[in-house]
Amino acid sequence: MTTLPTATGSFGDKPVLTFPTPEAPAGLQVQVLTEGTGPVVDAGRTIVVNYLGQTWGGDIFDNSYDRGQTIDFPIGVGAVIGGWDKGLVGRNVGDRVLLSIPAEHGYGQRGVPQAGIPGGATLVFVVDVVDVH
Repeated sequence: MTTLPTATGSFGDKPVLTFPTPEAPAGLQVQVLTEGTGPVVDAGRTIVVNYLGQTWGGDIFDNSYDRGQTIDFPIGVGAVIGGWDKGLVGRNVGDRVLLSIPAEHGYGQRGVPQAGIPGGATLVFVVDVVDVH
């Protein structure tokens, strides 16, 4: 069985990911690293997060920690990649969530080359759920 990466730091800290194997697990993997006690994130609401995104075993392609600014978007309605919609609905404000998102729930076989995401890439995110509206 493939294990998930480990992430340093706690809620609000920019994480550093360590990958256990060169092989990403199959399917969408969701691991709550820190349990929050805030409101539940329901589909159709606006979620506010900090996040770090990295390709499996590769480079960081985006993170909000360095910008010092959260992002917000509607969740569970197709506004973001499927792995976020499926992995973040039902979480709580205050949760730190690790997502391993295979290409079929991410950017597919095209990827986003200009962002450094090759086609077929498994994406790994650490997401801190800051608020929900």
